[in-house]
Formats: sequence, C-alpha cells, structure tokens
Amino acid sequence: MKTVRSILTGMTLVVSLGLAPALMPAPAFAVDNMESSDAPDLSSVRAKIKAKDYAAALAELRDLAEDTQQADVYNLLGFTLRKTGDFKTSLTYYTKALELQPDHKAAREYLGELYVETGNMEKAKEQLGILAKLCPGGCEEREDLQKAISAKSASN
Repeated sequence: MKTVRSILTGMTLVVSLGLAPALMPAPAFAVDNMESSDAPDLSSVRAKIKAKDYAAALAELRDLAEDTQQADVYNLLGFTLRKTGDFKTSLTYYTKALELQPDHKAAREYLGELYVETGNMEKAKEQLGILAKLCPGGCEEREDLQKAISAKSASN
C-alpha cells in the first residue's frame, strides 16, 4: 500500500508541476526494462538523469542498491557512472545487471555504448548481435546502439 501511495503522490506532483512531458522517455536518456516486476520506483532517478543531475541520481541509486539487488538499479548506476566518465565502475554495474537479468535490453545497449565510447568496437558489435537475438523485429535499444556504432565508424 505504501508503494502505491508513493507512486500516486509522485504522479500527482509530476502532473501538478507540469513535468509529465519532461519525464517522457527519449532516445539517449536512460531507459530500463519496464517489465521488471521487482523494480523499485525509479521515476525520481530518471528525472534526475534527464536533468543531467548525475550526482543526485548516483546518490539515490547507491541508496537503492544498498537495499536491493535489482537489474534496473544496476543498469541505471552503470549509465549514470558512464555519463560522469567513470567507465571502469560503469562496466562493473552493467555486468551486475546482466548477471541478474541476461536479457536486459537497456543494459546490453548501454554496455555497447560504453564499448563504443572506449573504442572497443568489436565488443560493441557483440552487444548489438545479442540485441538482434533479443529483439529480432527491432527495438529502440538495438536501433540506438546501431546509431552509436555507425556514428563512431563514420567519424573514424
């Protein structure tokens, strides 16, 4: 009941402040697998990431990670750390997310983007291949990673 009340309170705040459009997912912002049923409420974290307030997002995510081992939390930790330039720790969290949920499409995309950013195109393409198997009909994560790989290849 507490979770439902928290969600409703958060939604009311978002709507009353006119932030609903700002919280809509967009390419290049953090996403996670929405079908995860054990995920804590990450709307506050997503809003901080969208606002590029990575320090606040990290603080909240680290608190969540202390209480739960959950792929979405680890994936967003990896994403946020990557955006701050901490590639080594980011890799650790993507790996943890994928250990818990090997078919986590967002973690696969972001891990691939980490490899693109660090110049390891072979490993980036490996992640793209896995995404091709996870969503053979196409999906946003696969398309975004393909764009990142193509952009890097074009710039070389």
